[in-house]
Amino acid sequence: MSTASPASRTRPVWPAAAADAVAVLAFTLIGIASHEGSFASAFGRVVWPFALAAALGWIMTRAWHDPARIWPTGVLIWFLTVVGGLALRGVSGQGLAWTFALVTALFLAVTMLGWRALVAVLRRGRTARSGTDG
Repeated sequence: MSTASPASRTRPVWPAAAADAVAVLAFTLIGIASHEGSFASAFGRVVWPFALAAALGWIMTRAWHDPARIWPTGVLIWFLTVVGGLALRGVSGQGLAWTFALVTALFLAVTMLGWRALVAVLRRGRTARSGTDG
């Protein structure tokens, strides 16, 4: 027996996974452009901790059931991406600064939760319109 809503079972998961991947990639690209300079040497080193943490967040939350839900799915994926990415970055010797952690948390919150909030607004609007079409 599935706990997913009927609507979520019919929606493809890949756009949500792509949106989270774009958030992590944008974070990485902006960081490299701001600090590293050399894209080729920095990309793999910078992206992997956060990409792996986001993938683990998807698995741990079983996000494919309804990946656009802000709570708990989006918040947990965001939290696991930030904490896991920072932890992996730290244990791999890349260093951690509290300002980096703060920027990481804020940027990924805006992007990973932002697209989910937009979907929630669009869903509410669609539901409201279908309720008045009656």
